[in-house]
Amino acid sequence: MSRGIDLLITYRVIKLLVTPFKKTGAFKAGIIDENGKVLIKFKNVTGTAKKHYTILHRFVFNLKRILKKVGLGSRLGSFAVALALLIKEDRSYAQHKDSIESAIVTYLKEENLYDDVLNESKEMPEIEEEPYMTCFGVDVYERGDELISEMEYAQAL
Repeated sequence: MSRGIDLLITYRVIKLLVTPFKKTGAFKAGIIDENGKVLIKFKNVTGTAKKHYTILHRFVFNLKRILKKVGLGSRLGSFAVALALLIKEDRSYAQHKDSIESAIVTYLKEENLYDDVLNESKEMPEIEEEPYMTCFGVDVYERGDELISEMEYAQAL
């Protein structure tokens, strides 16, 4: 049972990572701005707005801002690294990789975000090394103890 719950939470985290701040319920409720900056503190959120700004939302919004600061601004690269990290942490999730990717792509298409995410991707130079894993069509490489997207890896070459 906990595997199913873990998979559901994983899906929700990745789904929130893919959704632009402007398209979240928290933005529409005036809790955050278009960059994810908090306008109303968590303890002051009341009523129906609470469902749009839970602890999970706070975690993912903070994660999105951190990823952007460290140069993982491309959503597709960020999602690929997030999924690869999840699988690296627990190899048993590898069997669900295709299902998670498919669910996220379906969500992106339903929300008319798919083309936007794809257009963020840039032309990449050829990299001779084998990737650690490919998620969402993005090669993820291992550099030391960390996983990085092909965009970051190519910049380091």
